[in-house]
Amino acid sequence: MRNTHDRIRHTLLFEGIAIVLTSLIVAALVETEVVTAGALALILSLLSMGWNYQYNLIFDRWLVKTRGSAVPGVRSVGLRVLHALGFEGGFLVVSLPLVAWWLDLGLWHALVMDVGFSIFFIGYGFVFNWGYDLAFPLEAPEAASPAA
Repeated sequence: MRNTHDRIRHTLLFEGIAIVLTSLIVAALVETEVVTAGALALILSLLSMGWNYQYNLIFDRWLVKTRGSAVPGVRSVGLRVLHALGFEGGFLVVSLPLVAWWLDLGLWHALVMDVGFSIFFIGYGFVFNWGYDLAFPLEAPEAASPAA
């Protein structure tokens, strides 16, 4: 498993690169200044990290209450889909009005942009994590030697 230092490096790199990429994309799409788009990206990044913590806490408590355990190993594919949809839906409630207001867009255009970025982040997360694993590989655990 990765240690705390490595997890912090992972989060900071993930968010930092995402902020730069999304700032450039948003600035180009809505023809605004990169600084304006970057400030929004930073705010959304911080909101997302805070929501991630809070949502997972609520979700785990719900699992304990309804299933008696929050152990990740007992989560079905359906439950994982529910978890992902719940996270995105909850974040949309917060981010949609902010994006619409910040960029002076209608709710429909902000929703289209938000859905587009959700799709972007699926691909970005896949590519980033694969690249991170290549750049900062974990050492394979040593196999237990047979007893003599």
